[in-house]
Formats: sequence, C-alpha cells, structure tokens
Amino acid sequence: MASLLALSASGCLQAQQQVVEELQPIMVQEQEASEADSYQAQNSSAATKLNLAPKETPQSVSTITRARIDDFQLNSVNDVLENTTGVNVEEVETDRTYYTARGFDITNFQFDGVGVPFIYGSQAGDLDTALFERIEVLRGANGLMTGIGNPSATVNFVRKRPTAETEARVALTAGSWDMRRLDTDLSGALTESGNVRGRVVYANENKNSYLDRYGREKNVFLGVVEMDLTDTTLFTLGHSLQKSDADSPLWGALPTAYSDGSETDYSRSTNTSSDWAYWNNQENRTFAELTQQLGADWELKGVLTRAELKNDGRLFYMYGSPAPDTGLGLFSYPSLYEAKNTQHIADVYASGPFSLAGREHELVVGGSWSKSELQDLSHYGQGIGTALPPLEEWDGNYLMPSFDARVDGSEFTDKQKSAYSAARWSLMDDLKLITGARVIDVDNQGTSYGKSKSTQYNGKTVPYAGLTYDLSDDYTLYASYTEIFNPQTQLDQAGNRLEALQGENYEVGVKASLFESAELTLAMFQTKQDNLAELVGYNGGQAYYRALQGIESQGWEAELSGELLPGLQASAGYTFVDITDEQNQHARAYAPKHLLRSSATYRLPQLPKAKVGASYNWQSQTENASVEQDAYGLLNLMASYEIDPNWTVAANLNNVTDEKYWASLYWDQAYYGAPRNASMSVSWNY
Repeated sequence: MASLLALSASGCLQAQQQVVEELQPIMVQEQEASEADSYQAQNSSAATKLNLAPKETPQSVSTITRARIDDFQLNSVNDVLENTTGVNVEEVETDRTYYTARGFDITNFQFDGVGVPFIYGSQAGDLDTALFERIEVLRGANGLMTGIGNPSATVNFVRKRPTAETEARVALTAGSWDMRRLDTDLSGALTESGNVRGRVVYANENKNSYLDRYGREKNVFLGVVEMDLTDTTLFTLGHSLQKSDADSPLWGALPTAYSDGSETDYSRSTNTSSDWAYWNNQENRTFAELTQQLGADWELKGVLTRAELKNDGRLFYMYGSPAPDTGLGLFSYPSLYEAKNTQHIADVYASGPFSLAGREHELVVGGSWSKSELQDLSHYGQGIGTALPPLEEWDGNYLMPSFDARVDGSEFTDKQKSAYSAARWSLMDDLKLITGARVIDVDNQGTSYGKSKSTQYNGKTVPYAGLTYDLSDDYTLYASYTEIFNPQTQLDQAGNRLEALQGENYEVGVKASLFESAELTLAMFQTKQDNLAELVGYNGGQAYYRALQGIESQGWEAELSGELLPGLQASAGYTFVDITDEQNQHARAYAPKHLLRSSATYRLPQLPKAKVGASYNWQSQTENASVEQDAYGLLNLMASYEIDPNWTVAANLNNVTDEKYWASLYWDQAYYGAPRNASMSVSWNY
C-alpha cells in the first residue's frame, strides 16, 4: 500500500505546496496547539489528488480526526467506521469484516491517497488505528482515483508522520474481559539541523471476550524516517507491521433461524468455534516516497509500496438448521487454511497551477501500476458432517481431526495499470469545474478452487466531473458525476465469471462553513448499476452468484462536524438510502434505509480540564433470508480529566443500555454484538 507525505517544518520547506495526502510538520504543530480537540473536517485529496478544502470537494467527505479516535477509544478501523456517516460495519465473523456504505460494499481502500488491492473485499484481522493521524471517508463512486469500485465509499488511511519538534506519548488502558492495551508514540528530529526526522509507533492489545473461549492479541508497529536531501527534495521511508493472533475465532457464526423458520435466541456469549481453533493474520507494508519541488509551485511525487499479507488458521465451522425443540441439526466442518498475498504498487504524479485565458487553474497528471499475487490452500479435516450437540450445550470440546480429507486452493495474479489526470478550472472567481479521467488496463490470471479467475480489460476509460459554485464565503453548491466500472471475480452456477459491474453515480448538494470552525454538508445522490453480483447459494461448498440488472439507489445525507459552541466538538450524520431492483422491489435488505452516526464532547466551562462526551449510533430495521432485526441504537459515554499538562485520565462506557443485537445480517449466519463494557486509561504526553 502507499503513503501520505509529511514535509518538515524547516524554513527551506515552508513554502512548498502540498497535495491532500501531505501533512507538513509545521501544520501538525499548529493543529496540536490549537485543534487538539477538533472534530472539524480537513482538506482531502481522496477524490481528485488536488488539495481541496471540504467545501471545494464535490462529494461527501468525512474526517475522523485523531481527537475523536482518542476520545472514544476507537482503537480499530471497525470502531472508526461504525461511527462514520453512511457506513455500516458488517462483522460477519470475529476476524473477518466487510464494509458497506449507501447500501453497497466498500472495495476501495487507500493509504495516504494511493489505492491498494482489496482481494476478497473484506478485512482479515483487526486493523489498528494506532498507525494513523486521521481516517477520511469519501462517499460515492471514486473512479478517478481508484479506477474501479462500487458507488459506496473510499476509505483513506492517513499515516502518522515525523514532526520537527520532539513529541512523545504513552497510554495504558484496561477494560472489560481482561482487556489490556499499551500505546507508545515517539517523534522528532534525528539530527541537530533537523534535516532528518523520525517517528516510531508501537501498540499492544491483549484481551479476552464476551464470547466463550475467544481471545486475541495484537502487536502493531510503525517506523517512518524522512530526509531533506536538498532544499527542494524530500525522501521518506517507512514500514508498518500488524500481527493479530486469535484463539477460538468464529469461522461462520450462529444460525439465525431454526429449521421451522423461527428466529433463534442464544446467549450473547455463544461461540461455535472449537477450543483448538486459531486464526492468525499479519500485514507488513513498506513504502518509499520521493517528492521534488519543480518550481512555479509545481511538485513531482513518486511512491513505491510493497505489502505482504499472510494468514493461517485452524478453523471450525458449523452448518445446518437446528430444530426448535431439540437444538439438533448442526454439523461440523473443520479446515486448515493458509494464504499469502504479495502486493507491489507504484504511483507517480505531478501537480501544480497553470494559467489559461487570464485565470489560474490546477492540474494533476500521473500514472499507477499494481501487481497482486495470491496463493491460498485449504486442507479439509476428516469428519466433515459429524452431528453436533445443541449450541446451548456446546463447550468447544471436539476432537481435533487430521486435515487430510482433501486439499484445494487458489493461485492467481491481478495486474492493473492506469493513467489519470484531473484539472480544476477556475471559470469564475466563485465557479470551479473539476474534470478528470482514468484509463485502465486490467489483467487477471489464475484459478481459485478449480475455477478460472482470468479476465482482461484494456483501455477502459472512467470519466469524472464536478462543479462547485460559491454562493458566498460560507456557502457552496456542488454537483458531481462519475462512471462505475468494477471487474468482478464472482462465478455463476455454471462456473462462468460475471461480467464487470458498470453504472453511473450522481451527487448534488450544498456545503457550508459555520462559526469558522464547523462544516455542514447536505447531499442528494443517485446510482444506477448493471451486473451487480448477488449470492444465490453454494455448490460443492463453493459460492455461486447471479448478476442483477437495473439496480438503482437514491437517497440523501446530512453531516455536521466541528466546534459548534465554545468547547463543544461534535460530528453527526444522517443517511437515507432506498435501493430497488429492476422489478422496483426493495433490494439489499441487510443494509438499513436509515442510519444515524453521532458523537460529541464538551469541555466544562467551570472545569476546563474536564471533558465529557457521548456517541449514539442508530439504524433502522434490517433483514436477511432468515431473520428480521428491529431498529436499534447504541449509546456510549466518555469522560476525561487533565491532571496536569502531561497526564490525563479517561473512562469509557459502551452500549450503556446493554442492547442485544445481531452484529450483521450480511450473511444468513450472524453473532451478537458486545454487551455493556467499560475501560479506563491513563496517558502521558510530552
């Protein structure tokens, strides 16, 4: 994966123009001094690679700031996205997660503005937020910067970067179910002149769970060094590692319905895993960047990334429909699994201003290349289909079999290369037009569990257009359009690969700057898609799909973020989306039509060292083929107190009302979300 550039605060670099992924240390210092609590949206280039303020971006963008992450202990990406406007976290298992926005799968991830291959459309393990300064979510299709993807959202992870001044942080957290967490962060100059700077981040989290037998340990590391090679040349080298080891993880989950169709109602602690099962995931990412100032405020930047994602597991799956009177009807499916995915990514672009017809405009032009190689292997266990006791009596005690019943797997290579360009035309002082396009070649070769994954597309062009009109200094109207193009790997019942997903995405809205410290967005959106993959069933253990035609979605969204009153930081977003098929019937029923995401903190005027806050997330009714879930909401509380300029103590209480709910209805199997839980932390900052 690729990376965000953070330039030094030395005098020779203060005049440099930055794209959105770039974060100058001098700017970091200003934010830390004056915006340490801020929830306000920041500049983002996730849509165009141009350095655009929120109101200059003709799409909906949310920024989850470091302050908000720390206030509510959002220590994983799942935690962050569960609190992001328009996004649903589909926790189908304990260690594999899908994400949706506006009713469709999120398949576009970026690291510091550069897209990464997302092989199976899911995140394995539990991606930690200790590595990131902030996380940006651009909603709607993003064909310009990613070339492919669904009209859902693009998630851009902005890594932490070195600072010019010495900074340090150590935090200790303890919580429910024996949770212990350590966060450390050290940054500063490595030479007397400050021309070499470094940052090291390390986190460890070890915890059990409300789920029987389940536990997980995470180790997270980030090291970044940046060097001023000359007054106009910056080189950055970084590496991150995350290792997540889980005991007795869920592979699959609980049946949501009995054999007569009635809904099951298990204890929230119920876990279908065996006591010998495990699932380990490891991600290594190395990135190198070179940024060269070209004069006339132009800049050239190149990024090289190598990522290696490995996972192995000894897993236990239950299938079947239990009888409502006896609980019998479940069967075993043990398997040994290992996979390795190696990714190489290159991205080079130049950006800067130019003059035409007496006005100054902005231009970015570049190209990218990626290669992803995956090998995975499943060793199926003896005894598949063994009858199991009712889940109410299940304690994980199942004799571990030999894993030699049969072997199957995948070996395939996905390549993509593209050229892209975007320009922001200043038609008038208050009217700006953004135009752009990406031309893509896709070449996928190989097989997956006996089925071909080979496909090829050459010279596919994905256009983008956006318009902004400033009604005043504080209010801006906008509109945007982009095509949708996404080659698909799903197979139909005959084993043929589905045609590429294609469609169009439209969005119009208004953005406002309020109180000079808050941003408001009101948006309406519409998408049209053909060849959308929908799961039909399983054939010999392998999923098969059908391609849906005429899928339309439309809705509206409102989001407010920033400082609304002195000391009151807030972020609140509401989304309504209606999805229909070609028969005008409701589709994607597992995705809620109505979604509320809100959080706020307040510094008490009478006690400014104290901060209290709450978050409330609500969604409307959802359903899958087996069960219907009523609307529900989750309330979380926080409080912190600054003992002195260095020491802070904090407490968090989650799911205050102890709501019982299915974590996701994305699949026919599911498990329950966490009951009421609490944590306390103490941190030292320098």
